Amino acid sequence: MYPKQVVSKKELRTVCGIPYSPQHIARLEKAGQFPKRIRLGQNRVAWLLAEVEEWLNVRIAQREASIDH
Repeated sequence: MYPKQVVSKKELRTVCGIPYSPQHIARLEKAGQFPKRIRLGQNRVAWLLAEVEEWLNVRIAQREASIDH
């Protein structure tokens, strides 16, 4: 995977399967619980795919750890 690949808000929902609203994602970002967005233009933002995938991997690992206990 190319490390600089980015995903848009729409792609977060479709490609990454993240069902959160844009407002919820913004709250998670502000709380430091989701990767920070990259401003690509005045009205366009995206996230690094590698960071979003790592965020998902951490949640999967947490789920697995809770199942094992």
